[in-house]
Amino acid sequence: MTSSGAAATSDAPDATRLWRPGRPVPVGALLRQQRRGAGDPTHRLAVAGRHWRATRTPQGVAALAVSEPDRAGAVTASAWGPGADWALDRLPALLGDLDDWTGFEPRHPVLADARRHHPHLRQGRTGLVLEALVPAIIEQKVTGQEAFSSFRALVRRHGTPAPGPGAAHGLMVPPDAATLRRIPSWEWLRLHVDPARSRAVVLAARHADALERAAVLTGEELERRLRALPGIGVWTAAEVRQRALGDPDAVSFGDYHVAKDVGWALEGRLFDDAELARYLRPWAGHRGRVPFLVAAAGLRRPRRGPRLAPRGHLGTRDQMP
Repeated sequence: MTSSGAAATSDAPDATRLWRPGRPVPVGALLRQQRRGAGDPTHRLAVAGRHWRATRTPQGVAALAVSEPDRAGAVTASAWGPGADWALDRLPALLGDLDDWTGFEPRHPVLADARRHHPHLRQGRTGLVLEALVPAIIEQKVTGQEAFSSFRALVRRHGTPAPGPGAAHGLMVPPDAATLRRIPSWEWLRLHVDPARSRAVVLAARHADALERAAVLTGEELERRLRALPGIGVWTAAEVRQRALGDPDAVSFGDYHVAKDVGWALEGRLFDDAELARYLRPWAGHRGRVPFLVAAAGLRRPRRGPRLAPRGHLGTRDQMP
């Protein structure tokens, strides 16, 4: 990794990195794991020949631009902002380099086939708890369409333009904890976030420093810390474990689709959460890889009937522990 010092132009990166992973790395697919819907302003994938991500690191804001691997398999990344070095240091983890599949046995031909067709897809980790937690809370008990719209509006109204040239593509950094704490209740309603969810976001923002320190804990320990806060339950904690820690054992119980889709794909019938929990026991330590592979293979049960209205409530995505 190299630093450029004082940039000659606003487009010159503050730091760059050439990473040789020694394996194929599908950069766009891996960064998509962190994106919250196609319109997420914190991510701009496949724009100007690179994949862009804006984040708020412990050292400050950063914009990251990552190219797909070249013919030799090397990944080139540039970063802007005071958090540039931090973001580049953690680029391999973000792109799945710490994801260890040792000990995972597919145990089912559908999973074996999915693994064979997606051998290079791994689970990335950001190491940033609040970044994963805020949109997860917003996604509680509403459709994805409404949640993505609310998060998009939150970032556009209360975030900041990303440093560097990504801002010209609409790239934005999510709001910091202090900003989240100051958003009034009526503004949350304008964002279509109800009082239960907005209270949970504000409370999480008040504990932001402690939550970020918890990023070094195991998934189960982080979940215990998260669920000690009102408004955060098993579904929300699992979503954070997956994105912030890349935890292969985290399962989004309570999701409207996960249990049903896994049951349909692997056993030809719809599971509920209790059935899914029993079914996943043989994969202890790697339980999250089962729905991960099912989703990667695009195995979704046939959808029948009209689409849910935007204000509909889904499954049991938690708002309380």
